[in-house]
Amino acid sequence: MDMRQARALRLGLLAAALAGAAAAAPAPARAQTAVDLQLVLAVDASGSVNQYRFDLQKQGYAEAFRNPRVLKAIRSGIAGAIAVTMTQWTGPDLQIQVVDWTVLKDEGSASAFAAAIEDTPRQLFSGGTSISGAIDHGATLLLDSTQRFPGARRTIDVSGDGANNRGRAAHLARDDAVRNGITINGLPILALEPGLDRYYYDNVIGGPGAFMVTAQTYEAFAEAVLKKLITEIAARPPSESASRQEIADE
Repeated sequence: MDMRQARALRLGLLAAALAGAAAAAPAPARAQTAVDLQLVLAVDASGSVNQYRFDLQKQGYAEAFRNPRVLKAIRSGIAGAIAVTMTQWTGPDLQIQVVDWTVLKDEGSASAFAAAIEDTPRQLFSGGTSISGAIDHGATLLLDSTQRFPGARRTIDVSGDGANNRGRAAHLARDDAVRNGITINGLPILALEPGLDRYYYDNVIGGPGAFMVTAQTYEAFAEAVLKKLITEIAARPPSESASRQEIADE
């Protein structure tokens, strides 16, 4: 073997070794993103919510994320960004993440999230009303993405028109989530159950700074969700906030 052949052999062996090392190396961790808030929007898709009512919820959320007051709230934080995802929920084992985690920091990202909400069809239609299932699902989404969004406030926002009637009691799921550093806020719609706001206060909302905004009807949902999002996004750190409160609709 001459010198040229020996050099080619050494280069070939080196390339093979480097390729093997690259294949054996662990995949890089997903990049971390600084946000002030991780927010799960849990939208009621149970049997009591007909298509008209469901569309009013979608429209209300989409309009809110296009509102400059929401963008101002987002920019008011230290990071000037939030991470949001949306789920639909019905029965104890019937929840689905319909819009993936999205970082909102400017008009373009907020508008894109609003468009994603509008473009996402309803994927659940019945199965009872399991607020506990919605909270458990939201908590899983938050805890599974903690490393991606370190240091952020973690909140589940539950909207719905009825009390928990499937699965474990709602307050048990709430208490488990709170123990994991998660706040649960609520948006009860009083169209079918006029006393639902009291039920939400006693059984659903919890954690530092927890609050709820009520909507008397589905037609009032858009105004209520706008108020709720502005309050939620611009909230002070939990240590500076009251324990629980109700923000009445106007």
